[in-house]
Amino acid sequence: MAHQIKRLTAVAVRGHSAPGLYADGAGLYLQINKTGTKSWAFIFQWRGARKQMGLGSLKVRSLAEAREAADTARKLVADGINPIEERGDTRTTDRTFGALADQLLDALRPEWKNAKHVYQWEQSLKVDAAPLRSLDVDAVTTEDVLAVLKPIWAVKPETASRTRGRIERVLDAAKAKGLRSGENPARWKGHLALLLPKRQKLYKGHHPALPFDEVSDFVGQLRARPAPAARALDLLILTASRTSEVVGAERSEFDLVKKVWTVPAERMKGKVEHRVPLTDAAVKIVRAAMAEGDEFAKLNPQAPTRWLFTDPTGMKPMSNMAMLMLLRRMGHDDISVHGFRSTFRDWAGECTNFAREVVEAALAHQIGNEVERAYRRGDALEKRRKLMDAWAGYCDRPRSTNVVEIRRPA
Repeated sequence: MAHQIKRLTAVAVRGHSAPGLYADGAGLYLQINKTGTKSWAFIFQWRGARKQMGLGSLKVRSLAEAREAADTARKLVADGINPIEERGDTRTTDRTFGALADQLLDALRPEWKNAKHVYQWEQSLKVDAAPLRSLDVDAVTTEDVLAVLKPIWAVKPETASRTRGRIERVLDAAKAKGLRSGENPARWKGHLALLLPKRQKLYKGHHPALPFDEVSDFVGQLRARPAPAARALDLLILTASRTSEVVGAERSEFDLVKKVWTVPAERMKGKVEHRVPLTDAAVKIVRAAMAEGDEFAKLNPQAPTRWLFTDPTGMKPMSNMAMLMLLRRMGHDDISVHGFRSTFRDWAGECTNFAREVVEAALAHQIGNEVERAYRRGDALEKRRKLMDAWAGYCDRPRSTNVVEIRRPA
């Protein structure tokens, strides 16, 4: 005789009050404890033993949703998978949003290319979404998500948008593990889009940048700071380089006689070797960093002298986050390290007559199609040297002289 399923009704679920288990069929039970709290349980046989898997309370999961969760667990059992082990459920804190968020961080970590991605995800899920972390992942509601997003939606739109997407990712992962069911309360389209104002973009372009007419003041402040990260950021600005190129710079890449820094192809975004002309100010920074590394090595013979800038231990290259954290300590929450490349590009375009191809070459951007690049065999090093000398002079002059006299033609 086939077992009867869907025995319970919504009315019956509300009506039951005595402690015990009430079968709905196919392993799903309404469980009422001695205090009268109602919850759902899926009971199944696994390798000859009776197992019970919690599916959440009646308060956060309806009868229909409990049936859906039980059906998912039942299919796992049929496929030879223990649904309890599949979701890592030890019935302690594993069902909290925080636990699931941390599991997702661990799972995604191998995909991320640098520490910046790790920092951004951890900031979203551990700091911005902190009010959700203690909640049962099955209990997170639209109101909970809105409580996280509303305070930052208007003032930090980019942060809020990323946080929303990462919360949605955690809740989707929880559903895939059978820890929640129903619609995702962090979903944007057709849901939060109807409850929050359209996000306003605060910045033009991808990376918020410092206006070029403020760069000399900023560089002056930067050079007053003793931190190695300040020297690294100074070099990054003077060379219009990327973060990864600077923090991963090796001493062997620098020819201080010819005043050229050669970044190997494997460390370049475009996978093409890039020669960087060094200004006198940049050479000074490199020499000082090398001298500091030599002094550290004398006191710590085991420390490598491979990298130009290292972390505080001296054993690894400087963290990708060091310069960004320096900006935050200087009170510049509104700009990014990468944005200094935009600052340089804006200055070159508005204040100089250097050819666009020379400026783009300084930024290690590819120009034209493959045929054009094949005929343009040189890298315009000497033309770029003049450009970078002009940029270094602009960065170094006092703010009060950042005025160019416009003479009337004779």
